[in-house]
Amino acid sequence: MKKFSVKTIVAIGIGAALFFVCGRFIAIPSPVPNTSITIQYGVLGFMSAVFGPVAGLLIGLIGHALIDASWGWGVWWSWVIASGVFGFLMGLACKKINLDDGICSKKDIARFNISQLICHIVCWGAVAPVLDILIYQEPVEKLFAQGLVAGISNAVTTAVIGTLLCIAYAKAKPQKGSLTKEE
Repeated sequence: MKKFSVKTIVAIGIGAALFFVCGRFIAIPSPVPNTSITIQYGVLGFMSAVFGPVAGLLIGLIGHALIDASWGWGVWWSWVIASGVFGFLMGLACKKINLDDGICSKKDIARFNISQLICHIVCWGAVAPVLDILIYQEPVEKLFAQGLVAGISNAVTTAVIGTLLCIAYAKAKPQKGSLTKEE
């Protein structure tokens, strides 16, 4: 089994905390019950791209479980699992993006956004609704309305926030080879 670096463990803690704060305190209610427009998936997409699928999975699971627990009505496991799956899938999909080299090309931005769109469709169009049916026997019409609103709003906020975070992170890193002495 591959061991986590201290950097990855710290990133999981910070990522889960940011996911919680963004999801709990920076949320705009939507017209669909129990669904809000939030920015935490931009943070999760970015963290998953940088730290990989397992970190993304844990950030999504821990962060979403904390949000649900803080509301006092209990943890809605189907959506917690969907958040973890989103982080995991984004980590897998973004393996070819290496922001640590100090480069975030147009191709990287396109890869990030195509990936996040597909991951949101999978998570909010399939994972969350199917688990809601299996675990909670929720009405199908409500579930797919929630999934549609969540998927669209999460994709838009991830495109904006996640892309900005990727660009800023890459710009803050020295480009590979930029510190070598030129003759």
